[in-house]
Amino acid sequence: MADQKMKERRRVSLMIMVLIFQVLSASLHGCLAAIGQGQPPRKPTSIHPRAGVRSSVFLPVSGNVYPLGYYSVTIGIGNPPKPFQLDIDTGSDLTWVQCDAPCTGCTLPRDQLYNPSKNNFVDCKDPICLAVNSPNPPQCKNPNEKCCFQVQYADHGSVLGFIVLDTFPLRLVNGTLSKPHLAFGCGHRLQNRGLHPPTPTAGVLGLGKSKASISSQLSSMGVTKNVFGHCLGDNRGFLFFGADFVPKSGMTWTRMLQSSSDKHYSSGPAELLFGGKPTGIKGVNVIFDTGSTYTYLNLKVYETVLNLIRKDLSGKQLHDVKDKALPICWKGTKPFKSMRDARNYFSTFALSFTGSSNVQLQLPPENYLIVTEQGNVCLGILNGAEAGLGTTNVIGDISLQGKLVIYDNENQMIGWANADCNRKFG
Repeated sequence: MADQKMKERRRVSLMIMVLIFQVLSASLHGCLAAIGQGQPPRKPTSIHPRAGVRSSVFLPVSGNVYPLGYYSVTIGIGNPPKPFQLDIDTGSDLTWVQCDAPCTGCTLPRDQLYNPSKNNFVDCKDPICLAVNSPNPPQCKNPNEKCCFQVQYADHGSVLGFIVLDTFPLRLVNGTLSKPHLAFGCGHRLQNRGLHPPTPTAGVLGLGKSKASISSQLSSMGVTKNVFGHCLGDNRGFLFFGADFVPKSGMTWTRMLQSSSDKHYSSGPAELLFGGKPTGIKGVNVIFDTGSTYTYLNLKVYETVLNLIRKDLSGKQLHDVKDKALPICWKGTKPFKSMRDARNYFSTFALSFTGSSNVQLQLPPENYLIVTEQGNVCLGILNGAEAGLGTTNVIGDISLQGKLVIYDNENQMIGWANADCNRKFG
């Protein structure tokens, strides 16, 4: 999704525009986009590859919620492969990289941009253009014209460019080297993209549900199953494609919402609990979005959460304070050094999914608070209405930390379990 990538280093990556691949003669003028729109176990789950499924891809993740505001992976593209650091984003479908075509608004030096050759561009009539654009066929005036894309995000940033094909060398966990040719975006007109100061990321790794996503493409080529997962830690973690790292037990599962208008990893309805007790808030649908640094709730739910926290803090030695990191912050009698110092002042939230028996997503204090450089504790749950998200509820990175989260597109399920995401795997 897209968090607002402002000076506070937050972003909202939720892609609010469905990709439309139009025909261009040689420029991006006229390129348009249509607006679209289990109780977790207490012990950390052990993650080990399983043999005999179909092979998988494992990628180390780096980053954090604060102060960086993003998580990324490094992937090689081309032959020989050139490394690109990409922001992992379950709220977007299309993978794209900053592209020297030439580029307007790119944040990286020219020698670090992707440099396409003529053979990389996808023609408008190519089946790949139709596949990544499904179900809306491109309107081709000339079959040799380039397949173009435009993506707009919830933070009002946008990326325009062409669809290209290139090799993604991937080392599988069974030891073999796979070299699939994958379709992605060569973005060479960027507006309002990136945190300030700019991050070193070259683009976005789109992990959404459509045929354009990397997981869907790998599955259609028989490289992996259409399953992927991530584990986000304090400064590192991992991402995988395929079923080899899916635990046989210990996961909490809920069904993905299915509707023609919902293109994201959504689940619900859920009831909001605080300190294990009902809050009166029911019918909450949520989107799981690693492209958003923080969690965003609609106005009614957000105000309820804020009121509950303030009431719970009554009589405790915490006081409101202004901090540039986030809108709502508190200070203690002395600066906090870590969440370990602050967590005992706060209670646990939970989303109890009413369509399933005993399926809860627990949000302890470390999943909705940060400790800033000033030693204050700040609320990492934000008002979605102020971010332009309307009634949408987004579960961002802060609430996904310390959890193995799996998106099983084969069975239309989302699962999670507590896990040590800082542990080294490989």
